[in-house]
Amino acid sequence: MSDLRQRLAIPAAHLNELNAFLLDPNSRVINDLLKVVAKYGTPEEINAQANAARALPALLARVKAAKPEYLADLKWLEQQRDAGAFISVADYRKKVLRAKAATTKFKDDFAVTLEVSATQYFPWLMAAAKEAIANQTLMPGRWIKVRNMKEQEADGDLAAIAAAMEIMGATYVETLDTKGTDGSNPHLNGPATITGYFGGIGQPNDHALMWIDEFLYYYTKYGVRQVLNINAGTIFLAILLHRLGVDIEFKISVFYGSDNPYHAMWTMMAAKLFARDDGSSPLIGFNWSNSVNNETLELTAVVRKQLGFEHVIRFEHHITECFKSIVKQPYNRRAELLLLADHVANISAKHEGGDPEVDGARPHPSDILDYFREKAEVIASGDWDAMQRNFLDKVDATNNTAYALTEHGMSFVAAKLHR
Repeated sequence: MSDLRQRLAIPAAHLNELNAFLLDPNSRVINDLLKVVAKYGTPEEINAQANAARALPALLARVKAAKPEYLADLKWLEQQRDAGAFISVADYRKKVLRAKAATTKFKDDFAVTLEVSATQYFPWLMAAAKEAIANQTLMPGRWIKVRNMKEQEADGDLAAIAAAMEIMGATYVETLDTKGTDGSNPHLNGPATITGYFGGIGQPNDHALMWIDEFLYYYTKYGVRQVLNINAGTIFLAILLHRLGVDIEFKISVFYGSDNPYHAMWTMMAAKLFARDDGSSPLIGFNWSNSVNNETLELTAVVRKQLGFEHVIRFEHHITECFKSIVKQPYNRRAELLLLADHVANISAKHEGGDPEVDGARPHPSDILDYFREKAEVIASGDWDAMQRNFLDKVDATNNTAYALTEHGMSFVAAKLHR
């Protein structure tokens, strides 16, 4: 067996050939990437632009220009944070465990990041903050957005949510417009041709480079650092962009379909191959397919640790899902998370739906297809309030997970509002 294993070693000559390809000045596929980067400056100049754009005063200036009425909400959020209006983690633990909280040794090394998706509109985020104060519940530490970038740039939500995240001390992820539903494949047309999307729609032809171009625009203009990634080509390009020196970060989408340890290992091997000398990688979130079981996460966690990525790549696992259009219901993986979270580090508990018994009873249950609706159409249809309730149900489900973790002596990562 050991002799057979030796055959798997990668010869140094193969690595030399790969380097020769990457460094070949006549390599068009690499040259095309470098041309896109050059439009924005050197990597150092690009990062400096992004850091300046991400600063709270710069974001507030953009809010003032696009949607000045949001400034009062952001000021309120900042005041509530500074006044300690949001429950602290210590007080939350006392709320759940009462006297037992003082003697419980929480597993902080295995803290589960609380994550909710999708945070479509700034007013919904403010509604969640007000409920958190009123109910003394938690604001998640991680928020995912799946909304048209140009639309939210125009109506001020892009800058306002970015500013809110800076105030809250939370991470967030944007979903770029360059993706399979943007008409990139002229032969497909929405659900009527849905089977054509399976495995081949992601970023056809020149859209991989367009995705990089779009990222660099929002990175330099708004400081957007973390984006969703759905395609092997854009994953590879993002890894190369990071290797060049641009501080991009991305999470792999559930739509990437990573559903076994070998699929994940292949992706992480690419990240390892091009990791920077300090060991960092742009791959910071790995969203699993809904079909994975705990054994797959446990096995891959060993691979992740052996590659030096245990504290770099977060495993983002769906605990709940939208009630309609994506999975068979009822879907709730909370009990499985509790069996996993005391020995697998760096997990994110993602809540894409409310708890199914709540979500499914709503007049308008959460629907993944709602993510792709235009804001004007949502308002005109009369669905705005129902969809906001869907979002708040997701935040409630996130809190139910935090409660269950706390009951079992496990830790969570909420927004820094709660520290």
